[in-house]
Amino acid sequence: MCCVVIVIGALPFSSDAQLNPSFYNDTCPTLHSIVGQVITNVSKSDPRMLASLIRLHFHDCFVQGCDGSILLNNTATIVSEQQALPNNNSIRGLDVVNQIKTAVENACPGVVSCADILTLAAERSVVLANGPTWQVPLGRRDSLTANRTLANQNLPAPFFNLTQLKSAFAAQGLNTTDLVALSGAHTFGKAQCSTFVSRLYNFSGTGNPDTTLNTTYLQTLRAICPNGGPGTNLTNFDPTTPNTFDKNYYSNLKIHKGLLQSDQELFSTTGADTIAIVNRFSDNQTLFFESFKAAMIKMGNIGVLTGSQGQIRKQCNFVNGNSAGLSTFATKESSQNGMVSSF
Repeated sequence: MCCVVIVIGALPFSSDAQLNPSFYNDTCPTLHSIVGQVITNVSKSDPRMLASLIRLHFHDCFVQGCDGSILLNNTATIVSEQQALPNNNSIRGLDVVNQIKTAVENACPGVVSCADILTLAAERSVVLANGPTWQVPLGRRDSLTANRTLANQNLPAPFFNLTQLKSAFAAQGLNTTDLVALSGAHTFGKAQCSTFVSRLYNFSGTGNPDTTLNTTYLQTLRAICPNGGPGTNLTNFDPTTPNTFDKNYYSNLKIHKGLLQSDQELFSTTGADTIAIVNRFSDNQTLFFESFKAAMIKMGNIGVLTGSQGQIRKQCNFVNGNSAGLSTFATKESSQNGMVSSF
């Protein structure tokens, strides 16, 4: 893993008023059912895909806004975000988004943006994992550009401390409650050993493990991730209910079973204001769900393109009229569900 530098710059934040859950009611009334059906079918053979689609949405929104830029492949004019350090051999779900787009285009050609499809896919993924549902504001349009540099700079790393995490979220207009709530997406899904192995053997260069790790959990993780191993083995974020969207992520933090350093920092940073939020979410799943829904809507509003901005891509991997020179590397799905970023 490489160190990720945070750039705190101004972003074109949008207001909720620019987007509307009923945006496609007349132009594509079957949109929600199409998205839900594709994801349901995929998740039957690949339950991990639900967490992967949420992560894909997160990685889109933190890089020049929720505009579908992460979906763009390399071309003569596009430098894809897919090969940025937090994404390379890590992101999954590109093929699923393309499946949804194909089905939507068959029903409603030229109407629905890839950015909106990705946002809807994230919500459906939470619901299918027994999490909450919410009305997704819609009306985003797709970007004409990608930004690999920002992808390398803006996405939080799994070794970030709390100060770094707060800065990364503040750069996107997200507050501390949003940070803790969105971190709760780690209640399901998996991570590669490479994203947390330093905690197991040589934390902060001391030659010792991270003392905030539960000692029994430490031994379990060492068995999965041997010292000097390839780093590609996978383990569950949540060792208790790994495929269910629930509050157990926070309960795990309280007994020092946060998988990533950036997870455990929320509870183990001395005097942190995040500790009280973790306690509240651990005690009250309804409160967590409500806070998560609000944070997802807020994140989904970052830097959106609306009106005549951008375009409605015919295919999600490239801008209209510029499919030539697609990188075959960029179209490949990673076989892993690892996390090279914190989220």
